[in-house]
Amino acid sequence: MELHKIGIAIAWIFLYGYLIVASIDFGAGFFSFYGKLTKRDHIINAIIDRYLSPVWEVTNVFLIFFVYAVIGFFPDVAYMYGVALLVPGSVALLLIAIRGSFYAFANYGARKNTVYLFVYGVTGLFIPASLATLLTISEGGFISVDGQRVELLLHQLVRSPYAWVVVLLAIVSVLFISASFLTYYADRANDTEAREVLRRFALYNSLPTIFVSFLAFFTIRTHNPEHFERMLSMSWMFMASLACFLLALALIIQRKWYGTAFLFVMLQFAFAFFGYGRSHLPYLLYPYLTVESGVTSDAMGVALIAAFVGGILLLIPSLFLLMRLFVFSATYVQGRK
Repeated sequence: MELHKIGIAIAWIFLYGYLIVASIDFGAGFFSFYGKLTKRDHIINAIIDRYLSPVWEVTNVFLIFFVYAVIGFFPDVAYMYGVALLVPGSVALLLIAIRGSFYAFANYGARKNTVYLFVYGVTGLFIPASLATLLTISEGGFISVDGQRVELLLHQLVRSPYAWVVVLLAIVSVLFISASFLTYYADRANDTEAREVLRRFALYNSLPTIFVSFLAFFTIRTHNPEHFERMLSMSWMFMASLACFLLALALIIQRKWYGTAFLFVMLQFAFAFFGYGRSHLPYLLYPYLTVESGVTSDAMGVALIAAFVGGILLLIPSLFLLMRLFVFSATYVQGRK
């Protein structure tokens, strides 16, 4: 496999990992605030806190791996996107820092304070919305390049229907992924009351997620017809995504096999995410930057691959131990330790 294909595959896999893990985290924060607002915090917040307490620290590991993979394998991306995403990127970093401060003060009453919970919940929606700008800009039409001068056409971005559809898709996807997982988590804890509340959250966000996904699919047709044609050529991946969504929804509606339902949710987003990424190639930033033109030297690429292999060998056992001790441990989930 060519170096550029290895590089983009590594980056995209880590971004998918961040999509799933961060979505659970971000959605849980919003549901925690929503539970407080609707006087149902005594039902669901114990389950949410039990999940977040050991897991929140590893969420950004996937994002860090993705950033280093992209910049390491495709150094031109650092300049092109660095200039264009200075404002939205700074906003995302600020929101992540604010969100991190919530965890720092959680043991000092932040979890019970409505203002803290409001900030915590809102950042859980604004962070994915701001990070989604990366995918929007990559479609072209929002960056002006004049020699070495790169400028973000903010007025074009704000007025673009496609950009707002992507933001909306990021928000509803986060809520659906998180609610689906937390429903399974509450079921594993044998907490029937919390499971029913979270199950309703999953159902409420299921149809908006698939509707906005179709909307994004069709708005890209007018924004970037070339990409749309490539998406049609691999439509089987998006059909598989829809099939996984329907299977997950059926299981949630029937109140059974919540773990299998969440697995189908993961497959739903995997097919859609990798289908989108594969059809986006060869462009990293349409039409200025491709994977072939922006790739690093062979020597640097080999060194990066070795570094990432070493990092993955350390990451996987750590994640396995974390999941076994906390996420999939019946005694921990049920609050018995």
